[in-house]
Amino acid sequence: MARIVVFDSGLGSLSIIKSIQKICKIEIIYFADQQNFPYGNKSKKQLEQIIKKSIELLEKKFNPELIVIGSNTPTIMLDITNERIIGVNPPLKEAVNKSRTKNIAILATETVIKSKNLSNYIINCKLSRKIKVHKINASNLIQLVESGKFIKNKKYCKKIIKNSLNDVFLKNNIDIVTLSSTHLSFLKTILEFEFPNIQFIDPADNIARKIFKKIKTKQSKRNLLRIFSSDKTKNFQSNLSKLGIKNKIKFLSI
Repeated sequence: MARIVVFDSGLGSLSIIKSIQKICKIEIIYFADQQNFPYGNKSKKQLEQIIKKSIELLEKKFNPELIVIGSNTPTIMLDITNERIIGVNPPLKEAVNKSRTKNIAILATETVIKSKNLSNYIINCKLSRKIKVHKINASNLIQLVESGKFIKNKKYCKKIIKNSLNDVFLKNNIDIVTLSSTHLSFLKTILEFEFPNIQFIDPADNIARKIFKKIKTKQSKRNLLRIFSSDKTKNFQSNLSKLGIKNKIKFLSI
């Protein structure tokens, strides 16, 4: 059975794991580095130290065939060249192909939105000059997911989402949005309800297809999921349970 590790600082990786399990039968190690949550407010230097240490630990302990960094922030902020490591980037070219108004938004953490790395990523995509990319800080929406409010209080989440995004979407005639934080996948249903004329692109399915191509000859007859956390909190376990995941969290010191 192929084994892969998917990790980030919290619940975000679950959106990718869900997509992977739809098309693959493999063993997945899910590592939630709660001790370093959130990645979105870390400096580039801090992220380099955290991610390097995490990858070294996960490779040594689990010897996976692939490691998925289930977070846009370190993927964009760091230069990762190891072929065994898969990151999550904004699917800009897909967004461009689907946009009618030529106005696209990237929802991401504050660290990513303010970074030169994202600006350089956009430049390297070599988009037409007609395309306008609007970078929007969605840190407050990401917190709705990590706190569990998206499960417990959807009415409150709808209010925050509408207040945060309505004006900027209308003002800029945005019709396509990339969910460039894996946490935001959990809010996609609410986003689509509040903004029915906008299409929200979730990169999780693209990541799952990448993984399938790499391990399709090494699949098993069933999925296996093991969960570890660097900070074993009751709240995290509770949120997992409410998402239908009953696996017991094991502590893994980083």
